[in-house]
Amino acid sequence: MKDLSSHVAPGGTPAPTQITDRFLRTRNLSRELVENLNEADVTAQSMPDASPAKWHLAHTTWFFETFLLRDHVPGYRLHDERWPFLFNSYYEAEGARLARPERGLLTRPTMAEVLAYRDHVEAAMLEAMPFLLERQGDLIELGIQHEQQHQELLLTDIKHLFSRNPLGPAYAPPPQAAATRSVPLRWIEGTEGRFDIGADGETRFAFDNELPRHPVWLAPHALANRPVTNGEWIEFITDQGYGAASLWLSDGWDWVRREKIAAPLYWRGGGRQWEQFSLSGWRAVDPEAPVTHISFYEADAFATWAGARLPTEQEWEAAAYTRDPSGGTQLDRAEAVDPRAEAEVEGFASLYGNVWEWTGSAYRPWPGYRPAAGAVGEYNGKFMSGQFVLRGGSCATPRGHLRASYRNFFHPHQRWQFTGLRLARSL
Repeated sequence: MKDLSSHVAPGGTPAPTQITDRFLRTRNLSRELVENLNEADVTAQSMPDASPAKWHLAHTTWFFETFLLRDHVPGYRLHDERWPFLFNSYYEAEGARLARPERGLLTRPTMAEVLAYRDHVEAAMLEAMPFLLERQGDLIELGIQHEQQHQELLLTDIKHLFSRNPLGPAYAPPPQAAATRSVPLRWIEGTEGRFDIGADGETRFAFDNELPRHPVWLAPHALANRPVTNGEWIEFITDQGYGAASLWLSDGWDWVRREKIAAPLYWRGGGRQWEQFSLSGWRAVDPEAPVTHISFYEADAFATWAGARLPTEQEWEAAAYTRDPSGGTQLDRAEAVDPRAEAEVEGFASLYGNVWEWTGSAYRPWPGYRPAAGAVGEYNGKFMSGQFVLRGGSCATPRGHLRASYRNFFHPHQRWQFTGLRLARSL
């Protein structure tokens, strides 16, 4: 998930005890996510797109320290004046920072020192919480949402790191879940005509790129009732889908040939004997589970092969608007999450959770968009070029973080997140 730190809170601030409890639960889950990791695990960086687990823990702490304690609590002194350079991410307004590809060089501070930093900032936040809630409740909520985003990134980055290890280490044992079959694919006609999308006045929190709410016009269309499965993806591979130029966008075809792509990320094997790397190590590909770790290029090529297309994000949001965003396979505790087949709920399976679903929509602002003021407004508007929108969340998204208007976005070649697809077609 992209770091999307910008804020609005159209629905009002929650009760003080509620937001304090959520702050503590969120901070505790981040610690639990790294309990099984050693000092080397939390320091290594497997690629420039990923960050070390230790950096995620420190960066989310830097966010609270910088934008709440430093900026709004009189007399607060930084835990270490050298660390903002290390743990700032992309905030130009916050000055110079360590280049992202070099985060894996941070053998110091140690994990113990980072955890002590977290303790220091949490204690200061709790002491100042009554004062902050009166004046900056929306900003506290933003910090919580920001840390939840990094919890998903922490898991996907650890998965990528471990996948590069020839030993195939497991982050944790596989969760105990009964194997289920995917529901038969069928088409559900979508909303037609005028529909209002974007965060509405009842939304407790939304990022600025979800605003303003505005009308769109939807042509007749239908969405698949579930995401594409691994079994269906194997059929695509068997039918030489990765070798047929006619299925691919030009940039995608160049990418496939240049990178020698022949299967989703983390797959190995062939024929009907595919394995995939998971947070619990190497496992046989489950043909019933949603396919994941695919790029936009792959999703678009599969949709063309299937005689369909990717949904627009407007079509997706119209389908999701009245459905419960807390349902489905999402992150509840520190464990080896993985997508799995689910039953239908109100006609759809896995509309929320399981895999982020690529849409065919470029990441651009809604009409009337205004970025949030100050440094926290940097993470959305300036990225509205060259990326595509994903919807629905994944098995690694903390439960309670999602809503119908939530917009994630990535470059079309990226696939280390839990990314999949749901088919659409025009009627």
